Amino acid sequence: MSIDEFNLVYNAISFAIAAFGASTVFFLLQRTQVSPAYKTALTLSGLVCLITTYHYLRIFESFNSAYVLKDGLVIQTGMQFNNAYRYVDWLLTVPLLLLEFVLVLRLPHAETYKKGLVLTLAAAFMVILGYPGETLTTGFAKVIWWVLAMIPFSYILYEMIKGVGASIKTQPLVVQPLFKKTRLLIILSWSFYPLVYILPLFGLSAFVSIQVGFTFVDIVAKSVFGILIYIIAQRKSEIGA
Repeated sequence: MSIDEFNLVYNAISFAIAAFGASTVFFLLQRTQVSPAYKTALTLSGLVCLITTYHYLRIFESFNSAYVLKDGLVIQTGMQFNNAYRYVDWLLTVPLLLLEFVLVLRLPHAETYKKGLVLTLAAAFMVILGYPGETLTTGFAKVIWWVLAMIPFSYILYEMIKGVGASIKTQPLVVQPLFKKTRLLIILSWSFYPLVYILPLFGLSAFVSIQVGFTFVDIVAKSVFGILIYIIAQRKSEIGA
């Protein structure tokens, strides 16, 4: 790893810690700005960012233990960088992100339960299937785990386009464009994860590309997504929907 690559990873993780920490405070404080029906969605937004803040602190700690700058060179200390923190984080936060979206739709109770359960289970299976391939930087086995993880991932995207798409049409006209933008953000940002996952197969630096790529997408998929959820909740609260 070069000095520039070291600084890129270091600064990306540092920025993420600040972004998620600030997002946690913002979402929890803004609960008072929405009606009771949407407080849970805002609470989940804050919880997602709180969990992610903790795990990024652990990632930062692990990175600083595994690599140090000495005499103008990046030295490996012999300590192993623990990338499992990311997958533990996703196992907890990715299902919650989908649940946020379902809750802010404010569908009938039975439909909310069904969509929430199916989507959260699919998200959990996606993360679980993705982890074994993360330990492999090259080879056919990594592709196999990637394909397996893409099955629940594809289902989530299908449900967001078809199933949730139908639910969006039942929302007040004033918030339908916001729902569509939020859904598009989910689709686009989540689509980067499988792309970053297989970058090492194309000869790119596995460690740097994965750490910086996942960090950037995490910020978009959690903090930016949470802001859109808050705006939707606030708009629907204003019109009493």
